[in-house]
Amino acid sequence: MAEPVEQGHPLLAAPPGRVVLGQVVDQLADPGAQLVGEVGRRRPDEPVDLLDEGVAHAEQRRARDGRREADSVGAMRRLATTDVLLLTAVVIWSLNITVTKYLLTEGIAPLAYSSLRYGCASAFLVALGLGLERTLRVRGRRTLTLIAIAACLLWINQITFPYAVDLTNATTVALVIGTVPIFTALIASAVGLERLAPRFWIAAAASFGGVVLVAVGSEGGLQTDLGGVLLAVVTMATWSAYSVAVTPLMQTNSPLKISAVVIPLTWIPLMATGSQQVAEQDYGFGALFWLGFAFTVVGPLVLTTFIWFIAIARVGPSHASLFTNLQPFLAAIFALVLLSEEIGTLQVAGGFAIGAGLLLARARTVPAPVE
Repeated sequence: MAEPVEQGHPLLAAPPGRVVLGQVVDQLADPGAQLVGEVGRRRPDEPVDLLDEGVAHAEQRRARDGRREADSVGAMRRLATTDVLLLTAVVIWSLNITVTKYLLTEGIAPLAYSSLRYGCASAFLVALGLGLERTLRVRGRRTLTLIAIAACLLWINQITFPYAVDLTNATTVALVIGTVPIFTALIASAVGLERLAPRFWIAAAASFGGVVLVAVGSEGGLQTDLGGVLLAVVTMATWSAYSVAVTPLMQTNSPLKISAVVIPLTWIPLMATGSQQVAEQDYGFGALFWLGFAFTVVGPLVLTTFIWFIAIARVGPSHASLFTNLQPFLAAIFALVLLSEEIGTLQVAGGFAIGAGLLLARARTVPAPVE
């Protein structure tokens, strides 16, 4: 405990003579040093001007203070710019669910959607990767094994994601996104990357209880939307596992290179799985459909690859987590406003329960949100 400080007038603590002497010594000490220095530096016939020296010191101090102020302003501007980047990435990911629901409602089959989307993204990322990285070669048995695991997880993820959005409403899928940190922590703990604090299990119980409320309160009812809710849970679990798998890869490779390798490898089995739907699909959609489809390719899969990891490198994952927490709620708002979906009292309660669990178990490392 700090000792109390007795306040009083500073001149009352010492005799007057002592105060005056102290003031005189203080006033003489600095000029005396300046005088000796000036005499030592100047020629015998050169006069000493303490006024010029004092002005020079003052100018140096002002210049130093100016640099510090400029550095501080620059840091604040970089932080503000980075916050804009983070918010942009989260908004793009949040809007993607609503746009995906619109595209599926317009008549594109789920697997045809995923196959075409990942095919276009693969072409973009390979071209960018070769242009900026010069090579997409990766080495090491462990690296290749992790890439193969990541591609398999993403393949499952991109099968379950469009079917989840197709079988239930976008609001429900958006709220279930809040379980991603819980699944990520569970998987990281299972593979020995992280120890879970006791309060985590309270957070997990709150989040999964929230999912039950979201499912029960869904617009179509539990019997109608149960399949979509379960697929949404699998989507979040596979995305969390994918995030854990690629984390070691990001330590020795750029996010662009990893994306340019993993996404094309994901597209190969995805195309094989969805080939029948791709062949039978009628592609006579309007301009708005193709504009939305272009957004789902360029925005969540290509643009945010740069935005997210540039921002993470600047401010770290803890700061970024403040923005990822917004994704399920922004996604739900987009679905409610743009698709005119309805949300019931139970789903609102479930959303708050998931949010409470998310805050309790906020991870130290932050995976990019679901694409």
